[in-house]
Amino acid sequence: MHRLKILSGHLSPSGSSGRGRDLRRTECGSGPAAGGGPEDVVVVHGLRTAIGKAKRGAFKDTSPDELLSAVMTAVLTDVGLSPDKLGDTCVGNVLQPGAGALMARVAHFLSGFPESVPVYTVNRQCSSGLQALFNIAGAIRSRSIDLGLACGVESMSLRSVGNPGDLSPRLLDNDKARDCIIPMGITSENVAERFGVSREKQDAFALSSQQKAARAQSSGLFQQEIVPVTTKVVDEEGKEHQVTVSKDEGIRPGTTLAGLGKLRPAFKPDGSTTAGNSSQVSDGAAAVLIGRRSAAEALGLPVLGVLRASAVVGVPPDVMGIGPAFAIPAALEQAGLTVADIDVFEINEAFASQAVYCVEKLGIPPEKVNPNGGAIALGHPLGCTGARQVVTLLNELRRRGRRAYGVVSMCIGTGMGAAAVFEYPGP
Repeated sequence: MHRLKILSGHLSPSGSSGRGRDLRRTECGSGPAAGGGPEDVVVVHGLRTAIGKAKRGAFKDTSPDELLSAVMTAVLTDVGLSPDKLGDTCVGNVLQPGAGALMARVAHFLSGFPESVPVYTVNRQCSSGLQALFNIAGAIRSRSIDLGLACGVESMSLRSVGNPGDLSPRLLDNDKARDCIIPMGITSENVAERFGVSREKQDAFALSSQQKAARAQSSGLFQQEIVPVTTKVVDEEGKEHQVTVSKDEGIRPGTTLAGLGKLRPAFKPDGSTTAGNSSQVSDGAAAVLIGRRSAAEALGLPVLGVLRASAVVGVPPDVMGIGPAFAIPAALEQAGLTVADIDVFEINEAFASQAVYCVEKLGIPPEKVNPNGGAIALGHPLGCTGARQVVTLLNELRRRGRRAYGVVSMCIGTGMGAAAVFEYPGP
C-alpha cells in the first residue's frame, strides 16, 4: 500500500491534491547485477538499417520483409553463425496485418533460413522491438532454446497508423477503455499540461536531440551499427532508381531554437506539441542476436552485453508518455541498481513533453540521456525502435571502453512503459 501511495503521488503535479491511480506491473529479469555466470542472457551482436523518412524517404517503396531480411542476414554473417543454430526468432511489428506474422516468415526465407527455424511476431506497440528481446530472453531462461534472434521492423510508408480495428461500442462507456483511443499527440498535450512541461523545455530538448544526432552522424558513430541496404525507389515521374541507404534521413543539422519556436502546434490549436518536438514517422529494421552465455561461449561467439533486468508497467492511457518514469525504477530495482549507477539512458523520444517529464521526474542527468540523439532526430519506426535502441546503447557503451550499465526505455500507447537494464562487461 505504501508503494502504491508513492506511485500515485508521482502521477499528480506538484501541489495537486487529485486522487492518484493504481498502477500494475509485470517483470522478468535475471536478478541483481553481478558477475558473469553461464546462465546469463547475453547480447552477441546487433545491427540496424538506417532510418528512412516515411512516405518520402529512400525506403518509401521498400517492403518490411526486405528491411528485416537485410538485418537478419547481416547479424548472422558478421559473427559467422549458421541460421540453423537459432532456436527461435521473434519480430516486433505494429502496423502490418497480424502484426506481420506472414511478413516475418517471408523475411526468414528471403534470408536463407531453413524451414526448421521457427519465427513469430509480437505487438506491444512502441516497445515491440524490445518486447521481442524480452520474449527470446524468456525462452533462453526457461531452457527452451539456447540462441535466438530478436528483431523489430516497421514500414510507416506502406502502412499508416489510424485504423484501430474492430472494437466494441461499449468502450465509450468505460473511461479507461475510451482513453485508449485518444490520439497520441493529445496524450502528449495532456502530459505537458498536467505536469507543467513548457513549450520552451520541449523545444530545447528537441534541439538537443538534433544536435547530438548530427554530431554522431558527422563523426561516423552510427556506421558500425548500420547495415547499408540497396533498394529501389520510385521518383515523382514513376521512374525506378537503385539506391544504397546507409545514413539516417531524419537528422536536421540546421535546426535552431528560433526555427522550432515558429512551428505551429500539431494536435491542438493552443497546444505545445509540434512536428519539431515530436518523433518522426519512419521506416527501418533492427536485429539483435542473444543467447545463454554458456551456449555463446561454446560457439566462440562474442559478448556485447548482458541483460540484467526488464520490466513492463501500466500507467493511465491518457498520459501514456509517463511510462518510462515507472518502468525504469522497476527495472533498476530488479537489477539492484540506482539511477546514479547507469552510464547511458536510451529513452525513446515519442514526444519531447513526455521525455522531459520522465528525465526530470527520475532526476537523470541530461548528459546521460540519448547521447547520440533520439527519435525526434532519428525517427521512430514503431516496431523497430526498441531493438534499434538496444543496438545503439550497446555500441555507445562499448565505445566508452570500460564496464558500464545502460537502460533502454519507452512509453507505450494505451498506457504502458517498458525498460531494460544492460551491462557492458568491458573490453
